Amino acid sequence: MSAAASWPWQGRVAVLVSVVAALGTLPARAGGDVVSAPQARQWLQRVQGAAAQRNYQGTLVVTAAGSISSSRITHYCEGVQSYERVDMLDGQPRRVLRKNDQILTLWPAAKVARVEQREPIQSFPALLKGSEEQLLDSYELLAEGPGRLAGYDAAVYLLRPRDTQRFAQRLWSEQSSGLLLRADVLAPDGRVLETSAFSELTIGAKTKPESVTSALKQLDGWRVLKPVQQRTDLEAEGWQLKAPVAGFRRTSCVKRQLEATAEDPRQPNATDVVQVVFSDGLTHVSLFIEPIRADRQRPGSATTGATNTWMQPVGTHWVTVMGDVPMATLKQFAAALERRR
Repeated sequence: MSAAASWPWQGRVAVLVSVVAALGTLPARAGGDVVSAPQARQWLQRVQGAAAQRNYQGTLVVTAAGSISSSRITHYCEGVQSYERVDMLDGQPRRVLRKNDQILTLWPAAKVARVEQREPIQSFPALLKGSEEQLLDSYELLAEGPGRLAGYDAAVYLLRPRDTQRFAQRLWSEQSSGLLLRADVLAPDGRVLETSAFSELTIGAKTKPESVTSALKQLDGWRVLKPVQQRTDLEAEGWQLKAPVAGFRRTSCVKRQLEATAEDPRQPNATDVVQVVFSDGLTHVSLFIEPIRADRQRPGSATTGATNTWMQPVGTHWVTVMGDVPMATLKQFAAALERRR
């Protein structure tokens, strides 16, 4: 059991509240010097390399729309092998274990496990969702000076969008390794919409792959879900985007069948859902297409922190578009989607 997991829950809450309060008191910045394209590419590669190749473990705190969630992250790299373990510290117990592209999600209370073989989703402290060149087509990098976070000296940078289709991000990068310590997603008026930050962190942790691999082999007595998905193409499913959304490229398209979950194991299997993912190099937008249901007839929207969601019917199908981008960007995706057959 980790030290964090052994604390009384009151102690963890008190620490998280103090961390969030401290994050809120960090001084606002008024911009910085634009970094040249070659130097920006070099910095982006360093940050991404640190997330993929360094050993680290720490407590990650995410704040959005007044809510707080925390998780314990452990990442190991041993040669070409990559291992990761994420333990959720709030709400229903959940653990995610990854060895390369083999991903196991565990809900211990329900004894439910989900096994997947897929490319891992790039998330904090990873940064790039595409190439450096693609990102720099839509953003410019500004150096804002030194900072300090979680006991480490840091360099603070701003990724400023070149248009109104996306949000800016302010980033704290550890000086020695380049590992991201904090990322703020900013509204056009400078408000912080969402923050991901390490409240405590150890860089250079000893490699212990068995903490991941042992659990991958011990599923006796668990209900194991194996989501079935297949690669496909938007056009092959009878759809197309009439016009591209500036800066975004399609990165994947899969068709999968929704299954019962640990949260609602009685949920029946659903009809196939097509999911298309688009990226601008820094963030991504997911577009879901499924047959319309009786309870989904009118367009709607939702916002949580930096994540916006837009939903609308298109003929006999229901379309959901979501991502950490302005609502207008999501509506542009939905408006461009067209049924071909």
